[in-house]
Amino acid sequence: MQVALVMGSISDWPHVKATAQLLDQLHVSYSKRVISAHRMPKQLQSFGSKAKSEHYQLIIAAAGGAAHLPGMLAANTPLPVIGVPVQTKALGGMDSLLSMVQMPSGIPVATVAIGNAGAKNAALLAAQIIGLHDSDVEKQLINYRQNQTKEAIKSNENLK
Repeated sequence: MQVALVMGSISDWPHVKATAQLLDQLHVSYSKRVISAHRMPKQLQSFGSKAKSEHYQLIIAAAGGAAHLPGMLAANTPLPVIGVPVQTKALGGMDSLLSMVQMPSGIPVATVAIGNAGAKNAALLAAQIIGLHDSDVEKQLINYRQNQTKEAIKSNENLK
């Protein structure tokens, strides 16, 4: 597996599904699991400390509310961690975003946007990182971007 796709709870899956679908499209292999930073601290530490030896190249971690999952995973692994803030009812995801983006110096979490755009961008960022050493993934990413350009140009024609 290239990517560990980790959620704080099963209720995060509908938000993370776009990440998984785009990883599939880009030919990036992944496993998915639920690890709660607050309810499963021992499992989180164990997973984080073993992720590299289990041949993951990076971790995408999605969480909402007091979203400590990405930061706690980052504290327990040398692998890059991409944080996906899940939109919450209480604060619209700002709580999740700030929990991830305001990491203290020394423990970075690459944080993407709140919601669906962030879920997709996490997959794209993962593909960019993996594509540095995997030509198939790099080709898939290039094709994806070329298709985006074609769609944008085609949409311009609809304005005439």
